[in-house]
Amino acid sequence: MQYKSQAVATPYFIAAIGLFAGQILFGIVLGLQYVLGDFLFPAIPFNIARMVHTNLLIVWLLFGFMGAAYYMIPEESETELFSPKLAIALFWIFLVAGALTIVGYLAVPYATLAQLTGNDLLATMGREFLEQPLPTKLGIVVVALAFLFNITMTVLKGRKTSISIVMLLGLWGLAVFFLFSFYNPANIVLDKFFWWWVVHLWVEGVWELILGAMLSFVLIKVTGVDREVIEKWLYVIVTMTLISGIIGTGHHFYWIGAPEYWQWWGSIFSALEPIPFFALTVFAFNMVNRRRREHPNKAAVLWALGTGVMSFLGAGVWGFLHTLAPVNYYTHGTQITAAHGHMAFYGAYVMVVLTMISYAMPILRGRAANSNKAQVLEMWSFWLMTVAMVFITLFLTAAGILQVWLQRVSESPLPFMVAQDQISLFYWLREGSGVVFLIGLLCYIASFFVRGEEKTA
Repeated sequence: MQYKSQAVATPYFIAAIGLFAGQILFGIVLGLQYVLGDFLFPAIPFNIARMVHTNLLIVWLLFGFMGAAYYMIPEESETELFSPKLAIALFWIFLVAGALTIVGYLAVPYATLAQLTGNDLLATMGREFLEQPLPTKLGIVVVALAFLFNITMTVLKGRKTSISIVMLLGLWGLAVFFLFSFYNPANIVLDKFFWWWVVHLWVEGVWELILGAMLSFVLIKVTGVDREVIEKWLYVIVTMTLISGIIGTGHHFYWIGAPEYWQWWGSIFSALEPIPFFALTVFAFNMVNRRRREHPNKAAVLWALGTGVMSFLGAGVWGFLHTLAPVNYYTHGTQITAAHGHMAFYGAYVMVVLTMISYAMPILRGRAANSNKAQVLEMWSFWLMTVAMVFITLFLTAAGILQVWLQRVSESPLPFMVAQDQISLFYWLREGSGVVFLIGLLCYIASFFVRGEEKTA
């Protein structure tokens, strides 16, 4: 059954895809700046382009998570959203605040932006991924709390399911751990220690709960498998995620001045982190193989299966490659880290949001699925983006291995910039793959505008 208030998810999904396109454009700019150092300088320096690229990633995924929650929770709770008007108001507040922040990055020198936005009152700026000015951070907290109030009240007044509870736990965890972005101690060891309480405990902790809940919801809808079976899998994945992810934070504490025992704790528990991602892959394929019906939205099924495989490869396999302390000693901060980061974010979070949008948007537009023509184009977008991301990862991995050898293992190690020059071929190849990825994203967007014989809901 569809609920009228689920329609508030539509603007969130549209904004998410628009911001995603912006993120990829800035990624291509960054890729060119790696090999053409003065490209767009001084208009858009490398540090600003990178800040915009990573901040857009976070913001558009948050839009995707919020849209997914607004779509899922009414259906799971079997009741209308507590306040659709609040949801729409929060959308515009969040979108305007995000847009002004990006404009601020591009239009004003970062140090000047810090002065203008009260960073001297409470210093929170200047840290990777958490560069947002103080007013933006406060705005994110207000939006997140109002959003959580709306979602929680909806769950409380309706049916309680494992999927909605896990989704709520993940979203509340996201909001709580973001509060550590306001704690910026002068001691750099303490600073980095607690900085990871936001970044790691988001992407390798509570965000995985959101991922599990979203994937479970879509799989129930497209396969018809009993809810009880899917919920049992969800409980197992969530438990393994929390056990391995929370203590696995220690793999970021190896070389920042934290106690030496973190090398053991971090190595052991982060080595367990691929297990929930492997379980996620088995889960997705198992549910599709046991399906009781052929859902007309074949593209959404493809995205769901791709999420399992690519999250296991990116977050699991590539994460494990450099997570053990004796290996990380050499690979820390190299392009191997970038390879893992790109495929992990794409596989785990980008793909699950695209899965949800692929499933929900046709229904929100009054049909069970897009036309066959539209779905063929969307499947092309899946393969273009996914294969491009595999090659981006492989090229960055090759660059990282060569970088480790030239810079850190060789008997006559090269200076950083000399080593970078030696691996520039891989940066050019990565840039070409990035262009293919952008073409894939444009195909995804175009698929929603393709006409054909549509399947009515």
